[in-house]
Amino acid sequence: MELRTLHYFVTVAEELNITRAAEKLHMSQPPLSAQIKNLETELDTTLFIRGKRHLTLTESGQLLYRRAKDILSLTERSKAEILAMGEGMRGTISIGLVEGMAPDIAAEWFAGFTKQHPNVRFRILDGNTDDLLEKLRSGIVSLAVITSPCDHSLLHSFHIGEETLAVLMSKSHPLAQKSDHKVSVADLVGESLIVPSRKALIETIYKWFRNEAAEPNIVCEMSSYIDATALAGREVGLSIYPKPAFIPNDSLVCRELEGDDKKIEYLFVWRKGHRLPVVEENFIDFVKNMINADPDSEDQSTA
Repeated sequence: MELRTLHYFVTVAEELNITRAAEKLHMSQPPLSAQIKNLETELDTTLFIRGKRHLTLTESGQLLYRRAKDILSLTERSKAEILAMGEGMRGTISIGLVEGMAPDIAAEWFAGFTKQHPNVRFRILDGNTDDLLEKLRSGIVSLAVITSPCDHSLLHSFHIGEETLAVLMSKSHPLAQKSDHKVSVADLVGESLIVPSRKALIETIYKWFRNEAAEPNIVCEMSSYIDATALAGREVGLSIYPKPAFIPNDSLVCRELEGDDKKIEYLFVWRKGHRLPVVEENFIDFVKNMINADPDSEDQSTA
């Protein structure tokens, strides 16, 4: 089996349509069909069940698809490693950053790593923690900075920092006039609230309010911090989010939430059982060194 043939097979297996696969491979349909037929003959098995509109992988086809993906991935990894040895570190690092302080925290990493390795580029995606976990699962990003909690049975992780939760509100709101520059959960009873759409944080907010013998009046659940601040600025409600590095709107005021339990932990994560390119492994080590992470912190957090 040639690598080119495996690449053809993987493309057909992912498209499940010869015509679409041929278009994606920039080749005509008959030669592609012939390649798949030859592969089936070589392996003495049927890889696809041919339907009128689409193909279906057989059990043998599913096994070959998994193996072929591993082989092609290893080939690319080996190529990258050899290039890195001969030409210095290069490649693109795909990383997701949760909204809040994560971009501000990560900026120093990016600047330091590209200074050492000028041929490295970053592809950065943002979103809430649940969005980024899905991007990790689907392979859209390889690394991410998220907020706890997360499933440590599936992810490697280490602690990179924490931030106080805060309330963003219009300057005209009475709580914006508080002299101590902090608000309590009791202050929020009866207020319309805009909260992150992450289930874990919503459950935490309900717990806070139960301690005050009250229920939160949540009017919006939003994945985007920027959208939440826009609504807060329009006095739709008070927005509870991690304290941001900057306030995007002059009409807003940010007030920290009182209490030692009103903090969130930032974690650097990547998938278990998934081999990373050399450049991304080096970046992980670089970040650990920058934050002076305890060598045992990963084992503790992923246990």
